[in-house]
Amino acid sequence: MVNTLWFLVLAGMLTTYAVLDGFDLGVGVLHLLIARTPEDRATAIGAIGPVWNGNEVWLIAAGGSMVVAFPHLYAAAFSGFYLALMLVLWLLVLRGIGIEFRHQVDNLLWREAWDVTFSLSSVLLAVLFGAAVGNVLRGVPLDFEGNFQGSFVLLLNPFALLCGVLSVVTLAMHGASYLALKTTGALQTRARRATVVLWAGTLALLVLVAASSFVVQPQFTANFSRWPFLVLVPLLGLAAAGAIPFFARRERDGMTFVSTGALIVGVLGSAAAGLYPRLLPALPGSSSAALDIHNSASGHYSMKVALVMYLVGIAIVLGYLVKVYWVWRGKVTSEHGYRLP
Repeated sequence: MVNTLWFLVLAGMLTTYAVLDGFDLGVGVLHLLIARTPEDRATAIGAIGPVWNGNEVWLIAAGGSMVVAFPHLYAAAFSGFYLALMLVLWLLVLRGIGIEFRHQVDNLLWREAWDVTFSLSSVLLAVLFGAAVGNVLRGVPLDFEGNFQGSFVLLLNPFALLCGVLSVVTLAMHGASYLALKTTGALQTRARRATVVLWAGTLALLVLVAASSFVVQPQFTANFSRWPFLVLVPLLGLAAAGAIPFFARRERDGMTFVSTGALIVGVLGSAAAGLYPRLLPALPGSSSAALDIHNSASGHYSMKVALVMYLVGIAIVLGYLVKVYWVWRGKVTSEHGYRLP
């Protein structure tokens, strides 16, 4: 039972990270496209400024939960995906200094350089996160001890890259809906239009990924047949996908943003439901079976104690984030920063 609870905690933290850091990554993806003037770009950066670094806490917490609950998964993932994780680390650093440094010197060329850094690193991070999910769904080669056997190039297979493109478009849609919620004027209008256009692209790519997943992982739907209630998870995603254009065309920006977030929850929740109890499937021909919640787990007692401590920590972090989002609620402008309601 405790192994399953840890699976839910890990899946929940990764999904929370995708929803919260997803919109500020999406703002970065769109930064050079719909924020066309220096004022627009200052507004877009200001919209995510108070929250972007706090949103990344969930990625660190997810990595920590692997160490505590599934150390064999942590060892396999962090050794096999080493180059990819180092690249993610450097991109996170570049993206952060892109946000922080652009304000330090009042020079157009300086700001342009950091704007490009911020946007490009956001795009590449979105690709890598999508490719990582794609490789977990597809499976990786594992040796007889459950260690990843392959190379960085192997991770850039067609299915993983397709998931990477889906990730970029989906997070851009999520970021556009956030900008529509937080801004006014021409930037808000462009953000609303981008949300609808990117929604259509997201749907098309979701269909492609879903069809491809039946080829690369035929047993993916077995859990939905075994536990029919799991169908509610993809249904949540479908309902959210239908709600996005409905709310966007009526300029109900808050509900549009909630819907884009719910679509991400539905997609990643469906992936987790299909994977359970596996954490890292093995490709055919591997010397080891998949890493799952049993053969990757630490001791039963330590998992129970750590779970209680983790849940208390999560509650504290949630309370802090609610406070931060409440303080920085309202619209933001390039001239006055946040305009509190």
